[in-house]
Order: sequence, then C-alpha cells, then structure tokens
Amino acid sequence: MSIPTPSPTPPKPVIECRGLVKRYGTTTALGGIDLVIGSGITGLLGSNGAGKTTLLGLVLGLHRADEGELRVFGFDPNRFGSDVRAGLGYSPEHHVLPPDMRAIDLVRHVAELHGLPRRDARSRASDVLWQVGLGEERSRALGTMSTGQRQRVKLAQAIVHDPHLVLLDEPTDGLDPVQRDDMLALIRRIGSEFGIDIVLSSHLLEEVERICDQAVILGDGRVQASGRLDEMLAGGAGIVVELGTADEAETVAAALTGAGWPVERATRKLTVSPVDPDGPIAPLEAAVLTAVAQAGASVHRLHPRRATLEELYLDTVS
Repeated sequence: MSIPTPSPTPPKPVIECRGLVKRYGTTTALGGIDLVIGSGITGLLGSNGAGKTTLLGLVLGLHRADEGELRVFGFDPNRFGSDVRAGLGYSPEHHVLPPDMRAIDLVRHVAELHGLPRRDARSRASDVLWQVGLGEERSRALGTMSTGQRQRVKLAQAIVHDPHLVLLDEPTDGLDPVQRDDMLALIRRIGSEFGIDIVLSSHLLEEVERICDQAVILGDGRVQASGRLDEMLAGGAGIVVELGTADEAETVAAALTGAGWPVERATRKLTVSPVDPDGPIAPLEAAVLTAVAQAGASVHRLHPRRATLEELYLDTVS
C-alpha cells in the first residue's frame, strides 16, 4: 500500500486585515476593512481618496489603526515595526528625490539603512541599477534624470535589500505609453523571476489587468471586491465567435437572435450572451455551434467571453 503524499502547507497570507479602521479627525479613510492578500502581484485599485495610500502607510507602520487588526508576514507592524520593515520595499508615488545625489548613492544609502555593510551595499546598488536598466546611468545626478529614469531609481531602491514584499505606489505615474510598457514588464519580471511579492497601487485598470495575479478594489474606505483576477473576471459569461466573412456573421447573428439569444455584432465578430447570466453555458455553446453549422460558415476564432476589469470596477463602485 502506497503512503499518501501529505498536502503542501498553504502559504501564509502576506497581508491580513480584520475590521481595520483609520480616521483622520472626522474623516474615515478606512471604514473597517477585511482583507487577505496572498503571494504574487496584487493590484490595489481605487479612485483618489479610496484609502489606497492609507492602507500602504499602515502596512509600513507609518500610521496606527484606530480599530481592528493588521498583520504583515503574520506580525503587527506597530509592535514589530523594524522586523516587518526589514522585509519590505517601498516606492512612493511622489518624485521628490535629492536632485544633487547620484542614483547609485541613493540606492546604496537605502541598502545601508536596511543593514547591508557599506561595500556590499555599493555592490548591490550597482547590480540592481543594472537590473532596472540604469547601469550606464548609475552615476548621474537624480535631478538630471527623466521621469521614467527616476521611476526606475525608486524601484531599484525598493528592491536593493532583497525584500519579501514590495509596495509600489503609482509606479507608472508620469510615463509615456512606451515607458509604461517597459515599467510593467520590469515589475512583472521582478515578481516572477525574483520571487518578490508585490502590491501595486494604481488607478489604471488596464495595467493591473495586464500584470497582476490578484486585485483589491477599494471604494469609500471599504473593500468593494477582492480575489484572484481569473476568478473575479470569470463572470460576464458568453461566447465570442469570429466568422470568415461579414455576410456569414450576419446570417449566424440573425439565427441566434431569432432563437432568443442576445447578440452583439462587430463586422465579422459576434458576442453571444446567455439569457440567464447565472445559468449553464453549455446550451449557449450548442446554439452557437448549431447556428454556425447550419449557415455553413467558417470559424476563425471561438472562445468564452471574459469580463474586463473595467466592467467589474464600474459594477462594484457605482
């Protein structure tokens, strides 16, 4: 008789909140949030004033909660602040960097603050600046750098001490589309190749959908939705089918509409929705395949419809 392999121990949450409340005078920034953030890259979404920056400040131990519990790596940041911050990296939203300081000196200084000896800190600073694409620019003064380069410097100082978790507050702010793509690819590589957990605070839904594993949507100081993106976006059931010609699409759309299925048409592409969004998808799939076969149409692509993060966001915060 074979001995069953024990199940692996599930990873501990990176961040846990239970009834977390933070007030500033009469303003409630966080109104009793319950939240669990696991490993991977997590997008923290919300409009200005939603509570994103307040939550990051609490995780860093810069603020003390008025009510509730917060655990980072299983520890209270207010009681074990130095231990928690040793495993954290942080890239702030604002670009206020000392203009006369060289990039390598800033990153080295942060490494030393985290306990690296001076020689090791300098070597590590040089290595990490190469990793973020600033190897040739590492001796330049920060005041002479572009916004994109300063964003990379902020990312370098956040990971120079090899943290377990990095908090990135609007890391693509001020970047043009090409720079944004490069930054997002770099963040994804840091999360996947370096094995560093990342919380990415942003108001740009598209970039979170592109690189994040999980998402948290804050609104009015509360968690409006959270979870793995693939699970959160599993709704919006439907079938997308792209036919060979516009005439074929028109014929198939007419057949499906006549059978009572909601259809949206864009030239050769049809998006067919179920009558009951919570019902099984199999009858819809069968109806689409039957309509295509009866029309003798050629199919270029056929796949399940996937809800977008924008749809989910608007549904949860409206």
